[in-house]
Amino acid sequence: MRFAFYIARRYLFSKKSTNVINIISGISVVGVAVATMALVVTLSVFNGFHDLVANLFTRFDPQIQIVPAKGKTAPADDPVLDSIRRMPQVDVATECVEDRALAMYNGRQAMITLKGVDDNFRELTNITDILYGNGDFSLHAANLQYGTVGIRLAETLGMSADWDGFLKIYAPKREGQLDMGNPMDGFVEDSLISPGVVFMVKQAKYDKGHVIAPIAFARNLFGQQGMLSSLEIRLKAGSDLDAVKAEMKKVAGGKYIVLDRFEQQEDTFKIMKIEKLIAYIFLTFILVVACFNIIGSLSMLIIDKKDDVNTLRNLGADDRTISRIFLMEGRLISLVGAVAGIAVGLLLCWLQQTYGLVALGQSSGSFIVEAYPVSVHPEDIAIIFVTVIAVGWISVWYPVKMIGKLNKKK
Repeated sequence: MRFAFYIARRYLFSKKSTNVINIISGISVVGVAVATMALVVTLSVFNGFHDLVANLFTRFDPQIQIVPAKGKTAPADDPVLDSIRRMPQVDVATECVEDRALAMYNGRQAMITLKGVDDNFRELTNITDILYGNGDFSLHAANLQYGTVGIRLAETLGMSADWDGFLKIYAPKREGQLDMGNPMDGFVEDSLISPGVVFMVKQAKYDKGHVIAPIAFARNLFGQQGMLSSLEIRLKAGSDLDAVKAEMKKVAGGKYIVLDRFEQQEDTFKIMKIEKLIAYIFLTFILVVACFNIIGSLSMLIIDKKDDVNTLRNLGADDRTISRIFLMEGRLISLVGAVAGIAVGLLLCWLQQTYGLVALGQSSGSFIVEAYPVSVHPEDIAIIFVTVIAVGWISVWYPVKMIGKLNKKK
C-alpha cells in the first residue's frame, strides 16, 4: 500500500510527457473542489436560516411545553402536572389556555388564536424583548383586562400600539343549541383593552393571529374553568434539557406529551430539514459529474505511463499493485479537491459571517437580516468530507479495473 501511495503521489505532482494530462488533472481537482465548496456554503446557509428561525421562536415559545395526549384540555390540578411543577429543575411553570376566536375592532374582524397565560408569563419567555410601543407588558390591573396583539394582526384590525376602546372577542358557547333567530346568543363575548404595546416575533404564525390575554379571561371565554391546554415551563440555568425532558416523559406517561422548542415547531423545522437534504442530494449529483474528470485524467495517465507499467511488471509488480497505484492516484485527486474545497468554503462562510458580502435584497430593512445568514456545523463538514471521498473513490474503482485489463491485453 505504501509503495502504491508513493508512486501515485509522484504521478500526481510530476510533469507528464503530454502537457494536457497535467491540465486535465488540474481541472479534476478544481471540479471536485468547486463541488465541495458548493456543498459547504449551501448547507451552511441552510443552517444559518435554521438557527435564525430557531432564535426567533425562542423569544416566544417556552423551553418545554406539556400538552394533553388526548383532547384539547386537561385539569389544571392534575397530580401528574403537580409532580412536574415540583421537579427541582423547574424555574417557572405557566398554565395556558389557548383556542381560536373571533376578534372585532372598529368594524374590522379577524380570526385569532387567543392565548390566556398566567401572570408569570413575562418570566417564562423573552416577551419583553419583542414588544413595541410606549407601554409595558401587562395582563390586568384591578378589573381591567389587557390584550397584547401581534403587530400584523394590529395592522389588519387598524390598530396602533396604544389603541383606544375595546377589542371584542367572540367564542362559541360550549353547551346549548344555536338559536337562528338570535345567532349572537350562541357566542360568549368579552373585551380587552390595550396595554400600550404590540409584539413582533417576526413569524407570521404569531404576528398575524395571536393575542395574549389573562388566563382567567380565556377560561371564561372558552368555558374552561379549572382547565388548561398546556403547561409551559422554563428550566433553571444549567439544567440538562434532554435529561429533564426524559424525566418529565416518565412522569407524564402516556397522559401528556412533552415538547421542546423544536418539537413545538415540528412542521417548520421538518420542512427546512427536507430542503437541506434535497440541496445536499442535488449537489452530490454535481459532485458525481465532476468526478468523471478524474476518470478521463486517469485514462490518459495510464496510457502515458504504459512504459512505467511494463517496467514495474518486470520488477515483480503484479496487476493488483499496478491497479492500486492508479486507484490511489484517483483517490489523491479526490482528497486534494475535498480539502481545498472545504478550506475555500469555510473561508467564504467566514467572510459572509463577518462582512455580509451577499445581501438578501437591495432595500435596507426589508428583511429580518440584511445578508444571508451562515452557520457552519462541524457534523456537516464531516459528512461533506466523507461524501466527497466516497464518491471520488467509488467513481474511479471500476474504470481503473477495466482500463488495467485492457492495457494488459494489449
